[in-house]
Amino acid sequence: MLHKFGKKILTVMTSMAAVVLSSPLAFAVEAIPAGDTNSKAMFAVGAMIAAGLAIGIGAVGAGLGIGTAASGACGAVGRNPGVQGKIMMTMLVGMAMAESIAIYALVVSLVLLYANPYMRYFFWLITSKQINLKFNKS
Repeated sequence: MLHKFGKKILTVMTSMAAVVLSSPLAFAVEAIPAGDTNSKAMFAVGAMIAAGLAIGIGAVGAGLGIGTAASGACGAVGRNPGVQGKIMMTMLVGMAMAESIAIYALVVSLVLLYANPYMRYFFWLITSKQINLKFNKS
């Protein structure tokens, strides 16, 4: 019974999160002038979501790598305490390599937010009428 109740709570919480996360875009569409498209807002929202996913997945990967390295080092020191110095040095190098992944993910997310290489091309397509991205407001 507790399992069914937990699934219902999870479903309600997920739907509430979806409504809360999608509401800013819905309210932003009303602020766009009548003749303009909301493709610029959609592009910016897409870049923000991609940046969030990049740093989130990168941080999870780095955390898993660092945790695995620390776990392996602790197990190795527990089995053979005499080589603690070499194991710790190797573990720290491995942790630094794993942490660099999180730094790369941070750089990618900052580029997506502030120096997006596709933004200029995307806006050129819209302004030169190469593509038509008008959405019906009903």
